[in-house]
Amino acid sequence: MNHKPQPLIINNSNIMKNLMTMSLVALFLASCADKNGGAPANAPATLPVLDIAYATTSTETEYPVAIQGQTDVEIRPQVSGILDKIFVDEGAYVTAGQPLFKINDNPYREQFNNATAGLNAAEAAVMNAQLEVDKLAPLVQNKVVSDYQAKTAKANLAIAKANVAQAKAVLGSAQINLGYTIIKAPVSGYIGRLPRKQGSLISPADPESLTTLSDAREVYAYFSLSENDFINFKTQYKGNTINDKLKGLAPVSLILSDETTYPQAGKIDMVDGQFDKTTGAITMRAKFPNANGLLRSGNTGKVKISIQHQNAIVIPQDATMEIQDKIYVFLLDKKNAVTRQPVVVSGKSGTTYLISEGIATGDRIVLKGFENLPDGAVIIPENTKKPVAKI
Repeated sequence: MNHKPQPLIINNSNIMKNLMTMSLVALFLASCADKNGGAPANAPATLPVLDIAYATTSTETEYPVAIQGQTDVEIRPQVSGILDKIFVDEGAYVTAGQPLFKINDNPYREQFNNATAGLNAAEAAVMNAQLEVDKLAPLVQNKVVSDYQAKTAKANLAIAKANVAQAKAVLGSAQINLGYTIIKAPVSGYIGRLPRKQGSLISPADPESLTTLSDAREVYAYFSLSENDFINFKTQYKGNTINDKLKGLAPVSLILSDETTYPQAGKIDMVDGQFDKTTGAITMRAKFPNANGLLRSGNTGKVKISIQHQNAIVIPQDATMEIQDKIYVFLLDKKNAVTRQPVVVSGKSGTTYLISEGIATGDRIVLKGFENLPDGAVIIPENTKKPVAKI
């Protein structure tokens, strides 16, 4: 069977539509190319800069502290015996001289009674010896008896008086021991835990105390400074002695463990006499009032010390870059060309740095957007800002 070839049917309408679409695309691409080609390939970036100027500012440094009461006393028995009574409860506030514990005093009362009887006997012996001396005195004078007998009587009197003195000492010791059976508070403060219960046998040699007593009307916050920090501390404050420098210190704040600030400011009042050989640090003490008893011995926290700086240079931390333990800023010259400049940070707090070397007043640095800037790149400064006045 013969097949006749089919005629090719061309749709002129479709061809025209396709041609028109391609023309529009070509015109669009050409337009984009013209626009891109009109912009310079390496236009300078517009970035914010900071004018460096001196300012009076302050830095705040925090140091961990251990808090102790003004007086922390271990309460221990001074005589052995059965713990007969406990007059206080844990956590109670007591005043100086208030009874805390009572040890069974029967053995010590008997010792006291025995010592009293011994003193009475010794005093009676003195009276008897005195009578003997008085009796022999006229007889010796009239040579009825020998002088030797009178001297012996006087020696016996001296022995009797010495026995009285000894008996008084024994009585005093017995009285002291009897008094030790009532254990009283040596200072006012708060009672700690009571590990020994009524009926326990207690002794001065016990490794554990009966309780602790803390006078916390004022508390001491102890913290440590490294050797470098201590050198900086000595150079930053006026005064010929440490005590003179302490008088010039501003009040300090106490940050509690929950990050809240204790409502009353404290004062640094003591610097230890020597550095700790193990840690290489020196201990300082800040004193805080605690009339309401909000703080107790054993509390922890941080003491915040504010240090004033005159003619200081302060920059945001965001305006720096850290590379291999060195901190850099991007410094602008008169032609707005960028140079990476190392700086020395002498203090920091929050989001700012205190700069001691590397830049000076009158310099300009790039605030942000400098991450990919090469040395020598030219930028357009924008929104020149003044330095932060306080850290």
